[in-house]
Amino acid sequence: MERRLAAILAADVVGYSRLMEQDEAATFERLRSYRKELFEPEIEKHHGRIFKLMGDGLLAEFGSVVDAVECAVLLQRAITERNNGLADGQRIDVRMGINLGDVIVEGEDRHGDGVNIAARLEGLAEAGGVILSGTAYDQLKKKVGVGFEFLGEQRVKNIAEPIRVYRLLTDPAAAGKTIGAARVARSWQWPAVAAGVLFLAIAAGAVAWLHPWEPALKPQMAEPGKASIVVLPFENLSGAKEQEYLADGITEDMTTDLAQIPGLFVISRTAAFSYKGKSIQ
Repeated sequence: MERRLAAILAADVVGYSRLMEQDEAATFERLRSYRKELFEPEIEKHHGRIFKLMGDGLLAEFGSVVDAVECAVLLQRAITERNNGLADGQRIDVRMGINLGDVIVEGEDRHGDGVNIAARLEGLAEAGGVILSGTAYDQLKKKVGVGFEFLGEQRVKNIAEPIRVYRLLTDPAAAGKTIGAARVARSWQWPAVAAGVLFLAIAAGAVAWLHPWEPALKPQMAEPGKASIVVLPFENLSGAKEQEYLADGITEDMTTDLAQIPGLFVISRTAAFSYKGKSIQ
């Protein structure tokens, strides 16, 4: 059995059954025109290959996820231009999903989770949208002139593990940015932080009895004998001001999670953030 790593693009026409019901012959001709004049040339130009055609969609394989994403962006822009001025019944809107994964090679066809995940992600996209898996996103970084929005980990049909999902943003103002990055940090950094949380709970709980922040936090202190803790604001050591929200997001998450522990009194984030940027001796 031959396997290979490939970027898979899945594309599907939105509302295909409705369009066919309204005007079957005209819809069929428009779709064939889109495929021959737009999809096939653009995919080939980006070193890709269509390996499966369905009535309302297709699957294509690329050797590079950068090529796959750039192709998807150009296709969606071209489709938008074609739709300008058309009535709803004449528009062809497409949604796409892109995944980078291991595929099984069978002649000209491709199988396996690498393909299945791309198809499932396409189903999560809105009309005119592109959804990417975390494996595809990780290879892109700032290699393409688009932005991304982290949508969390999503469970999709017939795939056992949740998939980290991103929505592609074509707005020039979003280029090179990832919206919702704090959630990325929570998703991928939490296992590494978990041990630190336990240490922090013990250490900060003990330090709390020394009262170095008592003037600001005293009104919120728990009754005598009850364990209390404060999560002081994390410091951004990256030097990049735009990453400040990552540190704040981790602080807020830890405060919220610790508040779920029975019998533990957690000082509010508002009071704790009054010490942001200050040195506590």
